[in-house]
Amino acid sequence: MVDQNDSFIREVNEELRSDQVRNAWKRYSRWIIGVAVVIVLGTAGHRLWTHWDSTQASDAGDKFLAALTLADQGKRDEAEAALQALEQEGYGAYGVLARFRGASVLAEKGDPAGAIASFKTIGDDASIPDAVRNTAKIRAAWLLVDTGTYQDVSALVESMATPTNAMRHAAREALGLAAYKAGDMVRAREWFEQISEDAETPRNVANRAQMLLDNIKASGKAP
Repeated sequence: MVDQNDSFIREVNEELRSDQVRNAWKRYSRWIIGVAVVIVLGTAGHRLWTHWDSTQASDAGDKFLAALTLADQGKRDEAEAALQALEQEGYGAYGVLARFRGASVLAEKGDPAGAIASFKTIGDDASIPDAVRNTAKIRAAWLLVDTGTYQDVSALVESMATPTNAMRHAAREALGLAAYKAGDMVRAREWFEQISEDAETPRNVANRAQMLLDNIKASGKAP
């Protein structure tokens, strides 16, 4: 008798659960289906986006490497054209990389003024990460060591020649060389001493600074 009662109770409970499920489905089926559709579409969309993003990046990367190959082969006009196209159409970071390499190609072609202008444009572009902008300013400053004045170099990189700036070594060397070229040995000595006294200065930069300091001291032009 007990078994029959238990069996009856189980059947009633199962029926109740079945009714509850049917009622819940009638009430919430639209929402359940809607959520399921959103999940399916979201998953499909994510996969499509990932595929598209990967394809675009791969295509831009191939074009960038092709342009670099042209530059390495001495085909600078063709490399410049390829890089300019990539500047306009490049996906992700490749547009910026193309601008940077394009400026370098101008310098290699013997157009320092064009290269300096291009690097300055990159350095002034607020949409580009600071590290890239600062590197562009350093490149422009190094070209200006040969073609510009100390003031030109200073305007670009002196703000980076501070003790905590990661670009300080290159900035100080550019400033020191610009001063040395201008015949301002006192200022040149100050920059080269900052390089030599900085324990984090790369060895090759420190060695060049020390060599120029020795020349300045031997000349007697900087007390």
